Order: sequence, then C-alpha cells, then structure tokens
Amino acid sequence: MARAFDVLAARSHFPALNEKQVYFDNAGGSQVLREVIDSITNYLCHTNVQMGGTYAVGKQSTKLFNEGMDAAARFINAGADEIVLGSSTTQLMRNLSSALDFPPGSELILSLLDHEANIAPWVQIATARNLTIKWWGSTDKQNPQLTPEILKPLLTAHTRLVACTHTSNILGTIHDIKAIAETVHTVPGAMLCVDGVAYAPHRGLDVKALGVDLYAFSWYKVYGPHMSMLYASCSIQPQVHSLGHYFNASTTLEDKLGLAGSNYELTASIPKVVAYLGPDPAATWAQIAAHEEKLQGIILEYLNSNEDIVVYGEKEASRKKRVPVISFGVRGRSAKEVVEKVQGRSEFGFKSGHFYSKRLLDEVMGLGEEGVLRVSLVHYNTEEEAAGFVKVLKEVLAES
Repeated sequence: MARAFDVLAARSHFPALNEKQVYFDNAGGSQVLREVIDSITNYLCHTNVQMGGTYAVGKQSTKLFNEGMDAAARFINAGADEIVLGSSTTQLMRNLSSALDFPPGSELILSLLDHEANIAPWVQIATARNLTIKWWGSTDKQNPQLTPEILKPLLTAHTRLVACTHTSNILGTIHDIKAIAETVHTVPGAMLCVDGVAYAPHRGLDVKALGVDLYAFSWYKVYGPHMSMLYASCSIQPQVHSLGHYFNASTTLEDKLGLAGSNYELTASIPKVVAYLGPDPAATWAQIAAHEEKLQGIILEYLNSNEDIVVYGEKEASRKKRVPVISFGVRGRSAKEVVEKVQGRSEFGFKSGHFYSKRLLDEVMGLGEEGVLRVSLVHYNTEEEAAGFVKVLKEVLAES
C-alpha cells in the first residue's frame, strides 16, 4: 500500500505558505520552493559571471548551468540536447513556430481547447506562409474533450502539425496524449505539439512514453523559477532551423531556439525542484495525485450538489480523469461579483475570466465576456482549505 502524502512536510518547503493568504490560483503560477529561492540567491552572490570562463568562478558558473539543463531534461526523460529553456511557454512557442520548416500545402490542426500560447503562433505562421488551418474542437459545451475519434477525420496526407493541450487550464480534464500521438503518427511526417503547462504541476512526465514530438511547460507552475521549457525530439530537430547568430553552434535545441533566454541563476535552481520529488519521483507523484483527488473531491461534491452551479469539465473527482483545476459558473450571478464577495470575507485567492483560453470559452463553450470562476489547487493545499472554501462559497451564494 502506498504511503500517504504528508502535506505538512510539503508545506514546510514553501515560505509563502506561512502567510495568511490561501493560494487557490496555482494554475497561474505556483509558490516557490525555499531551496529554489536559496539556490538563486547563492548563484547571484557567488557565481554570477558569464559562462565559459577558464577561471574558477567561471568554471563553477558553467557547471551549475549544465547541471540545471541535465536535471531539466531528466525531469521529462529527455536528453539535454532535446530541450530549450526560456522566459515563458508563449515565447518558446513563438520561437519554435518561426524556426519550424513546413512544406508548401501543409495543413495544421489546432485545438480550440488550448491556451492561446499554442494557437496564436501557428495561426500567424499559417497566414504568413499560406498554410491551411483546421480546427479541432468538441460539441460538448460543458465537458469538451479532445479525442482521437474527433481528430481522425481532420487528418490528411498533408497534415504536418497537430497542436493540443495535455490538460486544459480551464477544464482540468486529462487528455490521452499517448493515444493522440499514435493517431497523429498514422500520417507520415506529421508532428504533435503539446502544451503541458496545466498538467506538469500534477503528474510526472515521460515524453518518450507519450510519443510526442514537441512538448512545453512552465517551471514557475511546477514550484520553480519563472521560466519555461520546450522539448523537441531529436528525430524532428532537422526540421528546426537555427534562430541564433550564424557563427554560433546549431547542434542542440538550446543552440537553435534559446536566444540567450535561459537565465543562468534560474536554470541553476532547477535541480532543487527535481530533488524535492525525492529518490522515487514516480511514488511521490502517485501520492500527490491521491492527495489532490481528495482536494478536488471536496470542492466538486459541493459544486455538483448545487442546482445553481454549472461545473465545466469532468464532474468526477477521479485522479485518472482530471487535475484540481476546477471551473464553474453560478446561474444568475456575476463571476466577478462572486470572486469579490468570497475574497471580501476570507483569505482565498482565486480569479474569474478566460485565462487566455478565449477560443474555448467563446467558440466551444459559448460563454460571455466574464468567463468562468476558477479555483486551481496543488499538492501543498490542504483538505481543510478546500472545506473552508466550500463553506465561504456557500455563505456567499446563500445571500440574495
């Protein structure tokens, strides 16, 4: 039997959790490990020089950066030559779209359930290069999902890229990326590009097992520094041309797309995130998933029981189906008003809006400008916090 998750021990690693604020907006960015904070401070105090120097501090700086790259690659079971670090997933996707070669007549299939970071770059490139875009959506307005069955009719011999999300940052639903990858790869030369930003804080990643060609996520949502990472398999890298200076190397993905964006002190802190997961990361992720299932269960039980509330995404709390990114609406109530009233009488921090998934809300779910109410929890949140949120929300909705 798996050992139970020790949430108090986990919380002790996060200085911000000693404050009154209760963080229920983690999908926008998690709190940061103390070890990461200390690592960044130590780097800036003791090894803050340009890499490549042959003097002692220069050698140490280069060593710390390389160790950060290696740890980042191991985190997703990739090689260090298959990853690039940058300021945000949005920026890395823009770099990738600019550098990726597409033959004339190529077709791109884009998911309507995605954050705009994995849509806008492809739309812009398709317009500039006269490529065809096909949209992959869902007819279910409350629980839309991306399935191979809906994807298959969109595929043709001209398909060169399919872009989708592993988990919607609105819905929290987990998509079967391995099955989607297998479907995409029935077309010779077709690539799958996955936005894993909303998934990575909740589950372990193995890009080789998933069979993806391209995968991106943000370290600042996985308890680390404010930077992001993009993976591109070695097999597709010949299709990625370098954006770097002509006289620099163009061997690795970092060479091609990095543009000096992999901040030294932040990169050097990544091993601390990996170490936090312990000697058996798979076991730790399993404990986290079980704990988060309890958290989302507490909130979803109430939301599903209230006739005035509409839950968007999976209504079940099963860890196999969703992560604790929970969106909902209240009939007859302004989303902004509900947020303000809950926050006016409690320390719960959460938001309403479209969260950069505007096409999902407008074109698939048919919601208005206000969007949805969203609470997003992670492993350092507690059952007491989840129950406390339900209590306050009940009080607010009971008022006329």
